[in-house]
Amino acid sequence: MDVTIFHNPACGTSRNTLGLIRNAGIEPTVIEYLNNPPDRVTLADLIQRAGVTVRGAVREKGTPFLELGLDNPAMTDEQLLDAMLAHPILINRPFVVTPLGVRLCRPSEAVLDIFPAQQQGAFTKEDGEPVVNAEGKRIK
Repeated sequence: MDVTIFHNPACGTSRNTLGLIRNAGIEPTVIEYLNNPPDRVTLADLIQRAGVTVRGAVREKGTPFLELGLDNPAMTDEQLLDAMLAHPILINRPFVVTPLGVRLCRPSEAVLDIFPAQQQGAFTKEDGEPVVNAEGKRIK
């Protein structure tokens, strides 16, 4: 199965999502988007296909969100995309692309909604929260 994750290795949610993908026996294409950001067309497509708004795809915490005035409700989608492209840290993560769709995987187990592959065993998030049991079934 062809799976791509737009990943930030410093982000626990992104690491958990990558772990769930690998727990299904799949080695995805990993794009570290801070080093290799998507172009405007790709970013807009990811957001649209994930079913989120551009504003919903903007990360606030640990970014220059406030300094750039992105909290202003008058900011257009085009202006928000411009900011995300100029400052990739503003792109919320992780976006995951599979043949079944695209998700902004927050929480990380949202990736299971676009994953036909069975989990191959138990999976527990870094914070200790169990997500998949020993039989490979989603817990909640």
